[in-house]
Amino acid sequence: MFPTNYNDILERIDNFNPLPYAKTRNFADGAVSRLSPYISRGVISTQQVFRHLKAKGHSFESIEKFVQELAWRDYWQQVWIAKGEAINHDLKHTQGDVMHHKMPTALLEASTGIDVLDSAINELEETGYMHNHMRMYVASVACNQGKAHWFLPAQWMYYHLLDADWASNALSWQWVAGSNSNKKYIANQENINKFFHSKQTGTFLDTTYEEIAQMNCPDVLSETTDLNLQSELPKTQQIQLNVNLPTCVYNEYNLDPEWRINEQANRVLLLEPERFAKYPMGNKTIQFVSDLAKNIQGLQVFVGSFDSLKNILGNERIYYKEHPLNKHYQGIEDQRDWLSSVTGYYPSFFKFWNKCRKEIKY
Repeated sequence: MFPTNYNDILERIDNFNPLPYAKTRNFADGAVSRLSPYISRGVISTQQVFRHLKAKGHSFESIEKFVQELAWRDYWQQVWIAKGEAINHDLKHTQGDVMHHKMPTALLEASTGIDVLDSAINELEETGYMHNHMRMYVASVACNQGKAHWFLPAQWMYYHLLDADWASNALSWQWVAGSNSNKKYIANQENINKFFHSKQTGTFLDTTYEEIAQMNCPDVLSETTDLNLQSELPKTQQIQLNVNLPTCVYNEYNLDPEWRINEQANRVLLLEPERFAKYPMGNKTIQFVSDLAKNIQGLQVFVGSFDSLKNILGNERIYYKEHPLNKHYQGIEDQRDWLSSVTGYYPSFFKFWNKCRKEIKY
C-alpha cells in the first residue's frame, strides 16, 4: 500500500490525478493521493508536490481543493510551532461533556457495532492507514458519544498511523471534540453509509443529529481502558563517524533523501527514546521509518539523546531541519520546504489559507 523506495514515491506523485479529488475525497474509494505518510516523514514536501502538479499543466482552479489540503498540513505545523506544548491541552475551549481520560474499549477491540468503522480500525492496526473522513468518525465516536477526553484516543491513533504527524492528529481530534473549534463534529449512520457505501441500520448512530447531540454514552462505549503505549526502538549500535566532516541529523520527521545530497557529511538517523516515550509510535510506523531511511546513502542509526550524539561528534558542524520537536538541537538549522512563505499563528485555517492562496495562485 505504501512503498518505501524513493523512486516509487516520486512515481506515486507523478501518477496522482488531482482532478477528481474535490468531488470524491470524502468517499471510501475517493481519489485521494496517499502521499501523507511521505509528507509527514519529511521524505517529500507540500511544496514539492505542488510544484510537480503545477509543472504537469494543471490549472490552479482545477486542483485548488487538493492544494488546500496540502496547506492544511502546513497550517497544523505552524500552529504547533507557535503554540508548542499548548497543543497537548485543550487549545481554544475546554472540551465539554467529558466523562473520563481513557480509551473506549470498543474502539480498541473494533467492536463498536458500526461495521465500516470497526473494519477501518482493523485496517489501521494492520496497515497503518485510515481514510481521513473515517478518522473524523472515529474521533467523534470516541469523544462525543464515548465522552472520552481527546488526548489518549489521539495518542492511540497517532501510535498506529504511518503518517503520524502529532500536530495534524492532535489538532484534528481537538477540532472534532470541540476544544479547537466552536462546536463538536457529529456524524450519524446515514452519513457514514453514504460515504462508506454501507447499508447498516440499527446502530447507536442510526438516528438524527439532534438526538445524537443529546445522547448519553451508549452502553457499547461505556467500558474504558487506560492505555500504556510503548515504542520499541532498534538496539543501540556503535556508529562510525568522521569528525572532520559535518553531520546531517535526520529523525522520524526528516527523511529527505535530497537534503544536502551533494555535500560530504556524516548522516545520522537520530531516534531519541525520551521523544518516543512522549509521542509513542508503533512497530509498523518505526519499521516504516527504518525502511524510508534506506533511501539515504550512508545513513547510520543512533538511538540516544541529541546531547549524547553531539558529544560523540566533538564538533559544532551539525545540520538539521526545523521542526517543533527539534528545539533542543544545536547547530545550523535548515528550513523546511513550505507550500508558501506564510508563517505564524492564525486562529482559523481559512485566514491562513487566504494569505497562502494569494501567494501561490498562478
